[in-house]
Amino acid sequence: MATMRKLLIVLGAVCMFLAADAQVKMSILGDSYSAFKGWIPEGQDVWYGPGRDNDVQRVEDTWWYRLIENNGLELDLNNSWSGATICNTGHDGRDYTDRSFVSRSQALGNNPDIIYVFGGTNDDWVGAPLGEWGGKNLFEVRPAVETMLQNIKGSYPDALCIMIINTEMRRDIEDILIQAAEAEGVHYVKLKNIDKQKNHPSVSGMGQIERQVWKATAPLLYEKLRKEER
Repeated sequence: MATMRKLLIVLGAVCMFLAADAQVKMSILGDSYSAFKGWIPEGQDVWYGPGRDNDVQRVEDTWWYRLIENNGLELDLNNSWSGATICNTGHDGRDYTDRSFVSRSQALGNNPDIIYVFGGTNDDWVGAPLGEWGGKNLFEVRPAVETMLQNIKGSYPDALCIMIINTEMRRDIEDILIQAAEAEGVHYVKLKNIDKQKNHPSVSGMGQIERQVWKATAPLLYEKLRKEER
């Protein structure tokens, strides 16, 4: 009960900061879970949109749009690409260097305040090689995740970077994401019990993601805004 009360106080404080200050800008580095038609860079593959066998038919139903609307944020850039892996190894062993997370990790908008990294699912699905920590082969997961986070921190040093970890992932991929985040000083939220249709979040699932992500974000954003105010 005390924990919930403290969270509510923090959420209220964040709302006051957002009301008083300039809008907080957020960017996304993502895959199909965040890719909605008309809302990602031209030429990048989408998954969500009218006609899909999933009840998410409107952009207003996506986790990130809900996050923006419900919490007074502003979208800087949604750099999502359906099917993208973090590393350069794609589906059927194809070269995904043009679309991988590591290749897009320095193209996340104009100085965003928050960067959400929501990936790893396709690395799991394609069975990408794991590699070793400290390696240089970006066709392997461990070196690619390390490099991706280092690129983000180097290009956007003032941004609050939060990694979102999907449900139902292989343990080895999940562990890599967590270990890399901890090693690089990046925050993460591990999702729980997300409703899905065709292996993608439904409308209900999108709401669950938005609530879990904001619960993790609010205290971190509160501390960031307090520091900037001093």
